[in-house]
Amino acid sequence: MSVAVELRDVRKSYGAIDAISGLDLALRTGEVHAVLGPNGAGKTTAISIMTGLRRPDAGAVRVLDGDPREMRIRRRIGLTPQESGFPPNLRVGEILRLVRTHFEAPLADGELFRAFPLQPLLHRNAGGLSGGQQRILAAALAFAGDPELVFLDEPTTGLDVAARKSLWSAIRRHRERGTTVVLTTHYLEEAEALASRIAVLQSGQVLAAGTVDEIRTRVEQSRISYLGEIRKGLAGVAREERDGDNVILYAHDADAAVRALVEQRVPFARLQVRPATLEEAFVALTARGG
Repeated sequence: MSVAVELRDVRKSYGAIDAISGLDLALRTGEVHAVLGPNGAGKTTAISIMTGLRRPDAGAVRVLDGDPREMRIRRRIGLTPQESGFPPNLRVGEILRLVRTHFEAPLADGELFRAFPLQPLLHRNAGGLSGGQQRILAAALAFAGDPELVFLDEPTTGLDVAARKSLWSAIRRHRERGTTVVLTTHYLEEAEALASRIAVLQSGQVLAAGTVDEIRTRVEQSRISYLGEIRKGLAGVAREERDGDNVILYAHDADAAVRALVEQRVPFARLQVRPATLEEAFVALTARGG
């Protein structure tokens, strides 16, 4: 499979702070890639370098078939930055037309408005939009030119549930058409729902990469829940917590943990065992540094 984005030993510092330190990353064409990490992991800096907004201090960056700072490459890319600012006196329709002029074959109105509820806002000034409406507009602009590659940096922050689901649907539709999507998000359920591949960053480097199932499997952790009393130090259990009346056990050996519950005659009911979610795997990975 071809690679849409490749970073090799990329480094970027801000004064004495190393935002990215030897980042190696290859993102496949036609997939949805979620770039995850705690605050300060280097996600936004990585997106800025991939989109040509920042120059790396060292290393090689290749996007599509060239340098992301080249105009011919930038015209094939869509971007929703983490923070957007629109001229307050421009109307939404004017902003859409302005962005579309930079692309050879932009999306038609009907297709764009099916994905994003912007038609009622076309004659509104950008300065009069709510924060959520501005975020929808910013996301729509990333797709308006029908680019080959779309970068979405925290695209659903501030959106209500309906708007978030609408953006999810737009991402899925464009992936079906062959568009490559790269997104950062703090909503782990969003990454789990959308991404075909995950890259977890920490301290400016890749901590783990793979499919959602591969990331889950990497931590070799199961979640055991039951109604009953909590018991510390059970065999096979990494940590315990209580959630209301339920006890939650995070176990690296679920079989051993259940046997220990029975052998120690811990009273329980409604026992459930399932693999770790992406969020649970993410917490485990970043806590132990891989």
